[in-house]
Amino acid sequence: MTQPFKYLGQGRPLIEGREKVTGSARYVADLTVPGMLHGRLIFSPYAHAQIVSIDKTATEALPGVVAVLTAEDLPTKAQKMTSRSSAILAKGEVLFAGQPVAVVVAETAELAADAAEQVVIEYEALPAVVRLEEALQAGSPQVWPNGLPTHEDLSQIHASVEREDQGQDTRPNNVSAESHYQRGDIAAGFAASDIIIERTYRTSFVHQGYLEPHACVAVPDPAGPGLTIYTSTQGKFIVRDEVARLLALPPRQVHVVPLTIGGSFGAKYGILEPLTAAVALAVGRPVCLVLSRSDDFLTTTPAPAIIIELKIGARRDGAVTALQARAWVDNGLFNFNHGGVIGTLLGGIYKFPHIKIDTCEVNTHKPPIGAFRAPGAPQTIFALESSMDDMAAALGLDPLEFRLKNVAETGDPTGAGQPWPSVGFKKCLEQLRAHPVWQQRQAGPNEGYGLAVGGWATVVGTAEAVCRVDSDGTVSLEVGHVDVTGNDSSFVLIVAEVLGVEPEEVVIIHGDTTGGPYGPMSAGSQVTYSSAGAVNIAAQQVRTKVLQVAADHFEAAPEDIELVAGKAQVKGVPDKAVSIARLAEIARFRRGGPGPLVGAGQAAVEQNAPAVSVHLVRVRVDPETGQVQPLQYVLVQDVGFALNPLLVQGQMHGGMAQGLGIGLYEAMIYDEAGQLLTGSLLDYALPRTDTTPSLETVLVENPSPYGPFGARGVGEPPIIGGAAAVANAVKAATGVRVTSLPIHPEMLWRELRQLKNKNLDNL
Repeated sequence: MTQPFKYLGQGRPLIEGREKVTGSARYVADLTVPGMLHGRLIFSPYAHAQIVSIDKTATEALPGVVAVLTAEDLPTKAQKMTSRSSAILAKGEVLFAGQPVAVVVAETAELAADAAEQVVIEYEALPAVVRLEEALQAGSPQVWPNGLPTHEDLSQIHASVEREDQGQDTRPNNVSAESHYQRGDIAAGFAASDIIIERTYRTSFVHQGYLEPHACVAVPDPAGPGLTIYTSTQGKFIVRDEVARLLALPPRQVHVVPLTIGGSFGAKYGILEPLTAAVALAVGRPVCLVLSRSDDFLTTTPAPAIIIELKIGARRDGAVTALQARAWVDNGLFNFNHGGVIGTLLGGIYKFPHIKIDTCEVNTHKPPIGAFRAPGAPQTIFALESSMDDMAAALGLDPLEFRLKNVAETGDPTGAGQPWPSVGFKKCLEQLRAHPVWQQRQAGPNEGYGLAVGGWATVVGTAEAVCRVDSDGTVSLEVGHVDVTGNDSSFVLIVAEVLGVEPEEVVIIHGDTTGGPYGPMSAGSQVTYSSAGAVNIAAQQVRTKVLQVAADHFEAAPEDIELVAGKAQVKGVPDKAVSIARLAEIARFRRGGPGPLVGAGQAAVEQNAPAVSVHLVRVRVDPETGQVQPLQYVLVQDVGFALNPLLVQGQMHGGMAQGLGIGLYEAMIYDEAGQLLTGSLLDYALPRTDTTPSLETVLVENPSPYGPFGARGVGEPPIIGGAAAVANAVKAATGVRVTSLPIHPEMLWRELRQLKNKNLDNL
């Protein structure tokens, strides 16, 4: 099959769009199971405390209350707490405000919520370390005085990174892991520099901002020890395996059924499922657990706060020379390898011949952090691109031309030392250079343009798919992934293209963990890249069978058959066509033929294909208030080949808005005692319709040599450079270099006042 395609590359809307906009899509909270109970969690109000006592006697006597359960009441009581998913209920000690301590199970959600307020828990407060800088100080409280428990690192499901760890005995206080990257001679690199820029950048904790809070329903198997879990998750197989491990069950006895997911962005990998399953087995009845919005803010896994000290050098001719960085990642309670992403991007976006990058994963008494769309990348690029912009200004160079001169190309090393495979930084920069907005840019009063480059290594997974034709002509495609971003609406185009049917005649079936095919987790921009090949192979197998049956029917050679509009015909003889439905019926009952029209495809792409983007933002700043108003946003992204351009553009729009949120609005703020001060949508600001500017997307189709049809991952790059571009636009508009995110109006107003006073002093 050769391009151009009939369906692939043509924008078509979401196949599930109608059910979502009409409210008929079924989410976990909509599920009702006979005999179902409702759970309500009780959270620790302390960042660190001893649990002295839990008085549940009076609560258990309330009408409609079935049980009040603590850690000792659950089948997971012997499990060690090593990750957020295994932090079922606290045992004796709480380590962050928002850690679940007990759960009330009642006949209705309202009864459970009322009863939870009646449980009396006595705590003895213990010293807590909340601030990242404080955690590093010698003598400050230690989160894990006996060493961090072994845990699983979920960062690898989002990006391909390398990490080198240093021994525990040399680490600073509360540092659980370190990563180190070096090439060349850093001292010689700076010695050869004509200009050196050195700054410290800070970013905030941010929440993933999904509309649907975490939710789960667990139904015990009445005939055995297993159970079925209905959940909102990005990875049904990882949920199955973790629940099975914590409940000491064989994976075959844990049946995970993912329902429609109302947003996730890296956050839904099994926080509630082990707990809900343990409670359901303890009471012997189905249990539904849905977090309230405030509970979700308290107890889930936000993106971390990061401090990056960055020093870069360059020569007068515009060639970069050296980059040195130290980064500290506030991981909260457990660990997460953001250091790999930070090192890979800091030292890999540009051709610095000399680099030295050191990162520390730091523990504090706050909720454990997790993934948020391109974890660690927006924060890293904010630091790197802010300094690169300032370097271009110091050299008197155009910021885009400066980047073009130095940006990495295919084969250049990443910060981790691995060569970039087929990377399109230059193509995106060149596309923006030719864009009318860049060519004709003119900033009005208090306005400025900001530019930023972002990159993502992507992840590669394995996948299966099963395709079959029914006797009514319907083509079904069974896949193993969870559709979070509209992948299904691209996969139907592949099947339609291969089999010559309309996309509307292709039905997607999402298998569960018991009988369905295997699929990658919906993370790391990998689903389309990893699964499209399996879909194509399965459809091609069906096509081969269809051609064989049609050839026998027409007494012709298979190569003389063509598939058009759901029918098979001999080339040049369209008036004697036979429907694919009729061929499916013939194949089912014909002896000695190819059998039912079914095909199975497997894919294991060997190498990833980096996805990159270039962001251009125009803002206006009110000098009297410090308010930043985004006016225009252009995103240029290398998508390889857009199977469904409409959905790719939708992905890009969403990421652009999230990048603006990180840059201008979003921050989870904790006080000195570890209490979350922005734990609701009244306090936690998200981008709104009236604060989001016009969004323009430019798709650069630089085909991947490895991905199916040349496709690349598209999910992460749209969010990566937005905050950096905003910060650079603010600098262009005001002269103020912002070094912390988000850019709050009050903070910027103070900086503007200081700059104004400084200018007056210099008169």
